[in-house]
Amino acid sequence: MPDDVKTLSPGGAERETRLADALSERYLAYALSTITARSLPDVRDGLKPVHRRLLWAMRQLRLDPEAGFKKCARIVGDVMGKYHPHGDAAIYEAMVRLAQDFAARYPLVEGQGNFGNIDGDNPAAMRYTEARLTEVAQALLEGIEEDAVDFRATYDGEEREPIVLPAAFPHLLANGAAGIAVGMATSIPPHNAGELCAAALELVRNPNAGTDQLLRHIKGPDFPTGGILVESAEAMREAYETGRGGFRVRAKWEVEKGKAGSWVIIVTEIPYQVQKARLIEQIAQLLDEKKLPLLADLRDESTEQVRIVLEPKSRNVEPAVLMETLFRATALESRFPLNMNVLDANRTPRVMSLREVLRAWLDHRHEVLQRRTNHRLGAIARRLEILDGYLIAYLNLDEVIRIIREEDEPKPRLMERFGLTDTQAEAILNMRLRALRRLEEMEIRKEHKKLSAEQKKLQALMKSEAARWAAIAEEIESMQARFGGGALGTRRTATGAALPEVAVDEAAFVEREPITVILSEKGWIRAQKGHVSLDGELRFKEGDSLFIALHAETTDRLVLFATNGKAFTLKADSIPRGRGDGQPVRLMLDLTNEDAVVALFVHREGLRYLVAASDGKGFLVKGEDLLAEKRTGKQVLNVDPPAEAAVCAPAEGDSIAVIGENRKLLIFPIDQVPEMTRGRGVQLQSYRDGGLADAKVFTRKEGLSWVLGERTRTETDLRAWVGNRAGAGKAPPNGFPRSNRFE
Repeated sequence: MPDDVKTLSPGGAERETRLADALSERYLAYALSTITARSLPDVRDGLKPVHRRLLWAMRQLRLDPEAGFKKCARIVGDVMGKYHPHGDAAIYEAMVRLAQDFAARYPLVEGQGNFGNIDGDNPAAMRYTEARLTEVAQALLEGIEEDAVDFRATYDGEEREPIVLPAAFPHLLANGAAGIAVGMATSIPPHNAGELCAAALELVRNPNAGTDQLLRHIKGPDFPTGGILVESAEAMREAYETGRGGFRVRAKWEVEKGKAGSWVIIVTEIPYQVQKARLIEQIAQLLDEKKLPLLADLRDESTEQVRIVLEPKSRNVEPAVLMETLFRATALESRFPLNMNVLDANRTPRVMSLREVLRAWLDHRHEVLQRRTNHRLGAIARRLEILDGYLIAYLNLDEVIRIIREEDEPKPRLMERFGLTDTQAEAILNMRLRALRRLEEMEIRKEHKKLSAEQKKLQALMKSEAARWAAIAEEIESMQARFGGGALGTRRTATGAALPEVAVDEAAFVEREPITVILSEKGWIRAQKGHVSLDGELRFKEGDSLFIALHAETTDRLVLFATNGKAFTLKADSIPRGRGDGQPVRLMLDLTNEDAVVALFVHREGLRYLVAASDGKGFLVKGEDLLAEKRTGKQVLNVDPPAEAAVCAPAEGDSIAVIGENRKLLIFPIDQVPEMTRGRGVQLQSYRDGGLADAKVFTRKEGLSWVLGERTRTETDLRAWVGNRAGAGKAPPNGFPRSNRFE
């Protein structure tokens, strides 16, 4: 690839440019375009360009809430042809979402026809549906003809479009937003408009109000599909403080009693953005795979209202326990992320806190108020100028009539005779004869007085910042009264802070059945149904062989100990089944290619284990301390390369036998080794050359056993090898394996 390429400069001339510079320049332009003109909403009106253009085009078509509906194809055509040069499918999809009451908390578009449903079904084609604006959209556009915001030329220069809407409604937080740009994304859940208005009023009254004061009014997200919010107050506060976090929401359910003590669970609300049809499919699939042992059947009896019926296998099951298993395994509980990454007033993308978002909206409303007031003052001044000219004409009516009748150029003569402006003289000349009535003079004086009073009031408003904020507070109170109550404004998502904790046994998720877990030398793991013979012939990939095979049950947890000293936990039911080769265990856990498996065993309550490294250091650890909830595992034995973990053996007995690579055996009491949860441990055996080969815990009275070929040999007279921890040891008994391992 050449280092230099020829590119066209803005003037059309060719210029030499490094390929890296040309690519970075064009990619940066693309990224900025995606961020600012497509994916991220503006903090002031909460809209992306496509939504703003849709509302503006519908305003131009006079599709107010009181007007009739128009075909969506007509609206999409206007938006695409005049303002938004993108595909009609994308524009119509954005429009449909604004009309769906299960997607938008406060719909901006009122649809007529099939606009899709909560099951995820597609809407009808745009030629079959109709739409108009809602009152919420009208509030966003209110005052746009009064110089409230700046306009710019459209993509072809033939039309004008608003850069931002006046936004009397707190749309960004009320309806939320989601979008993926280049290198950044936004995700904002919807909130209750009444609560947002109350928080905004708090910020007007107390500009220094912090997150805690605002959260006295805002109770968290308010999703259009309802549900129950189960996030802690501390987590919500941190999310709103930083602008990043998430909210857990659960389905709303109730118990419906039947005959003879039977009962079913009725789900009436599901989490936001969960498609009901897919949710039903997910539960049915888990039920078919026997991963929901407490559930017998489910039915979807929904109409326009959600009604999912869940039947338990036994009436003795606690409803809360059944639902807890479903919450953990299905989308009946979901997490909605919060990432308030938006464009600020300077069109710069950044993550804002709750307070910053509300502050930006209030500052925008303050600017809109000033611009609308100045626009109104200008209109009043122009009207008063004309009215003053009319009054002069009435006071000198005969002379005005004479000049108009007799002068060839009456306009300059009127201006000279009565000191009129060009506008006043033009207005007098354009008066109708019927306006010369005495009654009309009285109306003019009345209008003049009224406009003068309004002018004085608005001038006082512009001189006082406190008066302007009081006016903004009145506007917000009006929004709160309009949209904070009734069927639209009543809070739908309940807060679940008082939900009782439900303890669920993990075994309740899985049907108990025997399995045989097989791990190969190359790290492939699988499970076969039943307890097959461990001595039987097993099939592996070419060049692979058996490493560990053990009997377990699907409700068990398996502990895997690796050479990096970490312990990992595997759920037995998650191990791939069947007669195939299984799955690499490294894909199930965060194991690197440099790490190997030392041991794999079934976790049993109350057991201890001896863990040791190749440098001879080790300690005892409880089995519970080897359990890890994360894929990354838990660091138990600290090792420094080139040393690595070499042993993880059950600690059942009173003595420890250690053999080194130098073929020296040492036996000492188990009491000399401490019990720890994590660390390096103590020196078990000292070496001049090599390191630890194997270690074993046993009962001295029963003797030390080792496997030799197909036989097991036991040595009971161990006095020659008994010593203290950290000793060197002696050569093992005759017949000890040359591999220096006990098994």
